[in-house]
Amino acid sequence: MTETLVGLFMILGIVALGFMAIQVSGLSWYAHKANYYKVTADFDNIGGLKVRAPVMIAGVSVGEVANIVLNASDYRARVTLLVDQDKAKLPTDTSASIYTQGLLGSNYINLSPGYADTFLANGGLIETTNSAVILEKLIGQFLYSFQSKPSQEK
Repeated sequence: MTETLVGLFMILGIVALGFMAIQVSGLSWYAHKANYYKVTADFDNIGGLKVRAPVMIAGVSVGEVANIVLNASDYRARVTLLVDQDKAKLPTDTSASIYTQGLLGSNYINLSPGYADTFLANGGLIETTNSAVILEKLIGQFLYSFQSKPSQEK
């Protein structure tokens, strides 16, 4: 009897750890997202943006990145976003920017809704985008500008 209770306790513990791992990772139990619609945005540089990165409006999560591919016609990154239609209806003049969570955190998409009276439909394109700020590039530009200034010795 004791062995059975210990075995049952161990199984419950493993199930609880599995559940916590799924919750922490952001995975969902269901694969079909019926109340989401897809919109795309083209970026010159996405930095470290990853699939499943959050999509936010004013700091509130309204979706996630579903897919990232290279657009062969203009060599820009085409990012497909899943937006929860219950949380956000995006005007056609919405803009998308890639931001970083904290100084060295992961990237996410921030949407800034415009003021148009029409809304993006499933499969719509966000035309105004701002690429990720690459920290290494900024540091390199700072160091280059610092070196290129002539020294003013007296």
